[in-house]
Amino acid sequence: MRKSLLLFLFIVISFGLYAQKDTVNVRNIAVKGGYNPELAASVVSIYPVPVRENYFNIQSEKEFTSIKITNIIGQDIYREKFSDPQTFAKIVIENPRRGMYMVTIMFSDGMRAVKKIMIEQAD
Repeated sequence: MRKSLLLFLFIVISFGLYAQKDTVNVRNIAVKGGYNPELAASVVSIYPVPVRENYFNIQSEKEFTSIKITNIIGQDIYREKFSDPQTFAKIVIENPRRGMYMVTIMFSDGMRAVKKIMIEQAD
């Protein structure tokens, strides 16, 4: 009984340490792959937030070439690719549902920024 309990604790701790190591590696890969959290905070602004209608605006200091919006489980609900790089876009979503969404903005230099938005029902 005691040996099986010790074995169980060893396995649980081993998997816990492995998961922590894995998470750190994934974050390092994401930063190397062109995503920069500081860029998202300083260069891009999305308004109005929370979104209460079927539209919102994206404004950026840098030119962007495409926008993708995904829901919290990863389904794409909106995609737009611009032929000319933009610094401002008005995004109109048909029949938006209440919830949290991720907005991915691809810049002309290959970098990307990811911002969260909340869509609420209109009053």
